Amino acid sequence: MHITDEQWKVVEQLPCDKDRGERGAKGGRPRREARDILDAVLWVLRTGAPWADLPGRFPPYQTCHRRFQQWSCDRTL
Repeated sequence: MHITDEQWKVVEQLPCDKDRGERGAKGGRPRREARDILDAVLWVLRTGAPWADLPGRFPPYQTCHRRFQQWSCDRTL
């Protein structure tokens, strides 16, 4: 299950990544799309599986977990 375009129109209004641009604050690799990360977070929450068990269709689990922690801390989620 993935977020539909209609659902994403509502969610993308959240301020989760708008101030970070295409790269992280220190440069480096381009940031993964918030929509892909959110799909992965919802998969983990729905299945109850460990982060390391994310299927290959999602970004790396470390990236997803880190962004989930960030969104939790800044109260995006």
